[in-house]
Amino acid sequence: MDLVAIWSGLIGLAIILYVILDGFGLGIGLLFGSSQSEEERDIMMESIAPVWDANQTWLVFGGGGVFVSFPMIYGVTFSALYIPLLTFVFGLIFRGVAFEFRANATSKGPWNKAFFLGSLVAVIAQGLTLGGLLSGIKVVEGQFAGGPFDWLNPFSVMAALALISGYILLGSTYLIIKTTGIVQARAYAQALRAAWIVLAFQILVTIWTPFHYPSALSNWFSPPRIYFIWIFPLTGLFAFYEVIKSLGERREILPFVFSAIFFFVGYLGLIASIYPYVVPPTITFQQAAAQQETLRFTLRGVVIVLPLVLGYTVYSYVIFRGKVGTKHYY
Repeated sequence: MDLVAIWSGLIGLAIILYVILDGFGLGIGLLFGSSQSEEERDIMMESIAPVWDANQTWLVFGGGGVFVSFPMIYGVTFSALYIPLLTFVFGLIFRGVAFEFRANATSKGPWNKAFFLGSLVAVIAQGLTLGGLLSGIKVVEGQFAGGPFDWLNPFSVMAALALISGYILLGSTYLIIKTTGIVQARAYAQALRAAWIVLAFQILVTIWTPFHYPSALSNWFSPPRIYFIWIFPLTGLFAFYEVIKSLGERREILPFVFSAIFFFVGYLGLIASIYPYVVPPTITFQQAAAQQETLRFTLRGVVIVLPLVLGYTVYSYVIFRGKVGTKHYY
């Protein structure tokens, strides 16, 4: 049993679930400024309130999983990306406080701005973290050997802008499912614009990535990876087409489903491009993994915890299904 592969899959699952599930919540925060009234903002808040905590569980699961299973990743990336990672955490805290205080505030204006700014800061910090990782981290003998601002470069800024548009796409397609009337109509238009912007950024990232990670280009065109890696961009184009088509047909669920697939295949394509490196261009999954005994012992805990977290997440969405403000919204 390849414990490193199993743990890699578990961490990857936790990351993509967090990106998609909390991504639409962050996207709704980014869309907060487009609302026209407090009633509309209340509807947007109510659409994510019941699943708020369940979505963020995956961030804790992924972070804890990296710490116990790939301690070298934890040490190197936190040293190299200390500033954007802490900014991300502070953005989430700021956003969470604004979410809770707004619900009970007499004057909601300041908390509306705080919720938007917290979401924006968190998303930008995520993008800078991803861009900084893909730009390459200088590692010597398993330790970070670069500077505190190596992560700040044009590529990481581009990644942050791309993530903003991506989360807006997820947020707007989720609002299509959960709302009606003016909020839903505006969400259709926002989703259409965001989808085209996301496609443009994905093309730009694909072109730019080999300049930061030259091995990616050879991975795309060399056996055996060439036989499967092109499945991801082709599936992504198909998902994009279905997003545009379903938005034009005023479907409600399909735009979000295909937007999530669009994200998912882009994520898989990225992993397939840099594998076996987890901290490009020097540290592989095998090098970063903890001892086999640690992986085996902690996996027993995952066998217990993971089904509970999955079950709670699914249960939350089933219980709070339906449109916000209707009799079918339990």
